[in-house]
Amino acid sequence: MVEVAPGVQVLCQCHWQPDRTRALTLLIVHGLEGSSESQYMLGTTVKALRAGMNVVRYNQRNCGGTEALAPVLYHSGLSADIAAVTGKIIACDRISRLALVGFSMGGNLVLKLAGEWGEAAPRELRAVAACCPALDLAASADALHAPSNRLYETYFLWALRRRMRQKARLFPSHFDLARLDGIRSLREFDDKITAFYCGFAGADDYYDRASAAHVVGKISVPTLILHAANDPFIRITPETRQKVLANPNIKFVEAEDGGHCAFIGAKGGNGSQAPNSSRRFRDDGYWAETEIVNYLERY
Repeated sequence: MVEVAPGVQVLCQCHWQPDRTRALTLLIVHGLEGSSESQYMLGTTVKALRAGMNVVRYNQRNCGGTEALAPVLYHSGLSADIAAVTGKIIACDRISRLALVGFSMGGNLVLKLAGEWGEAAPRELRAVAACCPALDLAASADALHAPSNRLYETYFLWALRRRMRQKARLFPSHFDLARLDGIRSLREFDDKITAFYCGFAGADDYYDRASAAHVVGKISVPTLILHAANDPFIRITPETRQKVLANPNIKFVEAEDGGHCAFIGAKGGNGSQAPNSSRRFRDDGYWAETEIVNYLERY
């Protein structure tokens, strides 16, 4: 457990090589309603360990069975939490090389932190990798509400409501379940729940302040961004795309196919291979995980 704010802790699952101080350490951050047990977290961990890396599987606030720790919620702007964990493992575990990895919401978080750090990043930070990052939260939330994405949004809302009810049972004086009434979209949830309990003026203010799009141009370490042209709801605005492409430190790989954090292909094949990808090892059918580990291995 790592304290990231007064009275607030997050659970990190650590996997160390025999000499943890010399190996590259991956800090992996999951997406919305995920955890350290999400398939992509476990798959990336297995590949990284085989490549001789350390791995820290990071659970965001309330995730991984930690709902009872504090009367707080998690959201896409909590890059300071990740900074607190990196500071802890650098100081206590004396790691010499660090890479941040994030999927979807977690991708936004690691890119946001790297951009906020800019040239002042810890000297141990060597690289960043993000799979299908939600760089533009407002555009992506609105795309999620499209009729074609109703299945995705229904699932997210079901999971978020379930978590909110659990938080209210644990902290009845802090959370008001009446605020869930009438919510029919992720934007409405973020307006009535996330923004209200996390100190934002509303959904628009939350999306604006929490999006990595504002700082992605300031990232100063080698960074891989994987994106699928057919991602059902992650949207990258033209302005943000221009910032990404203009930053020489960022390698932007856009595959025609891949969906949202999927990129499933045949074992031993090229999977959802995209131009300019990193190919050292043949993938096991989970191309994005393989691509991330292959990219980071050089650092």
